[in-house]
Amino acid sequence: MLKFVQHNLETIKGVEIYPIISLGIFFTAFVLYTVWAFTYSKDKIKEISELPFND
Repeated sequence: MLKFVQHNLETIKGVEIYPIISLGIFFTAFVLYTVWAFTYSKDKIKEISELPFND
């Protein structure tokens, strides 16, 4: 099965750019979510964490 897929991918011109693009998208999303997590308001995090206990 892998040889069938590999043969098809080898016939596509410029296919080697797709892993680079996907890595760039993943890395950018990872960095943005990390920055968002560290800059999120501590008061809002405390409020959200206490939601299950506030009935």
